[in-house]
Amino acid sequence: MKKFVAVLLMVCAVLSLVSAADGEKISVSVLIMPKFENGEMSGDFPGEAQYYYENYVEGGEAYDIPGGNPGQKFYYKDGVALYITGVGKVATSNSLTAVLLDPRFDFSDCYFISTGCAGSAVGSTVMGDVFINTAAIDFDLGHHADPREMADPSRPTWFHDPSYDSTAFMLLDQDLMDRIYELVKDTELETTEKTRAFMAYTFDNAEWATRDPMVLRGTTVTGDNYWKGYYDHQNAVLQCETYGAPDPFTMTEMEDAALAVVLDRFGLLDRYIIIRDSVNMDVFMNGVGPELLWDPTSDESLSNEDSIEAADIFATAMENNYKVGSQVIDAILAGTL
Repeated sequence: MKKFVAVLLMVCAVLSLVSAADGEKISVSVLIMPKFENGEMSGDFPGEAQYYYENYVEGGEAYDIPGGNPGQKFYYKDGVALYITGVGKVATSNSLTAVLLDPRFDFSDCYFISTGCAGSAVGSTVMGDVFINTAAIDFDLGHHADPREMADPSRPTWFHDPSYDSTAFMLLDQDLMDRIYELVKDTELETTEKTRAFMAYTFDNAEWATRDPMVLRGTTVTGDNYWKGYYDHQNAVLQCETYGAPDPFTMTEMEDAALAVVLDRFGLLDRYIIIRDSVNMDVFMNGVGPELLWDPTSDESLSNEDSIEAADIFATAMENNYKVGSQVIDAILAGTL
């Protein structure tokens, strides 16, 4: 009986989608793609979705996406949609594919905005920066070696494999990126005193580490794991140089190259926008290595609410992200981008 009910519900869902496809499609002008939310969608400590949800789609319609991210709704209001895709390349690319294949929605004139937090490059960025990324690289494609097995353990441990190039390096529409950067480059961003002091102490008051956060152009490197360290920083820099990225390595995250591949295969890459904010650096700092940083029982753990490295800047960085992203969305809706 349970099996029969499950099949019946599935048939009803399919018939509902077919019926929707036969009617007028819902035209989406902007699809905002955060990867996770902390707690509720509104009113508590913000994750990647909350500010965009509250200001663009709250009070609108909410749809289930068959085959999409379990438990997440596709929120829509006045031409703007928001969908939490999940974390990692597989989850997020599956989510976007499911959304694009849903016959109820029309994405033919849509701009796709990947938004969220990231780690950023030592030597040129600070926590709180916001990035307009002009290209995305898949960090995992190619060959990676353990430095302990290298003849020269000080050199980068990534080796290029040209057979992966068609999906390893995704170049975004540079004219669109130029227009977006000109629109948002002078946005005033905030930081916190704890974060400013942490950066100054860690990097000996270096000028690059003690400046105010700002909007930067750059290339993002997408890894299927949350990495840190100088070896992988070197690898990311080498990848940007190898692929001829238009802007230097500035940040690393876990989804954006995969989303680019999906959009490219649907013929939509020219409308892809990546807006990310830095909530931590791509190297270990102040003697806190992986054994402490990623041990949930450690006082130095990133999961600790008192962690200066990420928790202190997180909400402020999310606000910075929204300050930049909302300008882009408003320009799209006004037809001025």
